[in-house]
Amino acid sequence: MSDYPVSLDCTPEVEGFFDGDSNTITYLIKDPASEACAVLDSVMDIDLAAGRITHTHADQIIQRITDRGLRLEWIIESHVHADHLSAAPYLQDQLGGRIGIGAKIMEVQHTFGKIFNEGTEFQRDGSQFDALFEDGDTYLVGEMTCFAMATPGHTPACMVHVMGNAAFVGDTLFMPDGGSARADFPGGDAGELYDSIQKILALPDAMRLFMCHDYAPGGRDIQWETTVAEERANNIHVGGGKTRDDFVKFRTERDAQLAMPRLILPALQVNMRAGELPRDDSGAPVLKLPINRL
Repeated sequence: MSDYPVSLDCTPEVEGFFDGDSNTITYLIKDPASEACAVLDSVMDIDLAAGRITHTHADQIIQRITDRGLRLEWIIESHVHADHLSAAPYLQDQLGGRIGIGAKIMEVQHTFGKIFNEGTEFQRDGSQFDALFEDGDTYLVGEMTCFAMATPGHTPACMVHVMGNAAFVGDTLFMPDGGSARADFPGGDAGELYDSIQKILALPDAMRLFMCHDYAPGGRDIQWETTVAEERANNIHVGGGKTRDDFVKFRTERDAQLAMPRLILPALQVNMRAGELPRDDSGAPVLKLPINRL
């Protein structure tokens, strides 16, 4: 791991907020040496049948930051989510901070700009975000040095964010009994996903890994924290030395049986805009429903 500034000397405070509607975990990460913090993978509430947006989940996080007197510096997206809408602009309006995502968001915008028949007014250059991370880029949360690892496969723009001895893996990995993310969305690739997981498993054994989804397999309680050592030994899809060919075969066959996420169509068109809702010619927020495009 000499290409990345890995250090286990810094232990950030990490608090997870579980959203039961999308099985997403949003993280509040605090620099141990200051009052600076970051939020990763925030959730905006949507009642799709009613066409109603609310911010109950995000308000909980805002309240926690406010109560603790913290300073929000970064609002990170691990990737363009297909199962929930981002609350990044709402958090930014309330508390400030910069919104960041992987630089390959541009590939996602080009792909889904076509699917949603977006016009020329939709910019496909990532300019909706404040920062576009390349593999190995570093940034600060207070005095804590953080870095981004490109981990494509689930989507082209997936990134793991490492903050001290904590790594936030997005959808690339699940808990050991949950396995790995699907790789059949446009731009996904099972072979790339395997390679990306190997990058994560090359981090130090003691590195804390924080999942961004959990589906409680077998009816166990929701969990979201493990370690590199535990994943390497016991992950049901990649642990114990499973080969790339075995993984690609398994992942491809499994993905062919999976239904599309319930919120994929609203989520993609919102999240590729950094959480902003599309608008019609009058400026009113709208969502499109492309037919037979996925």
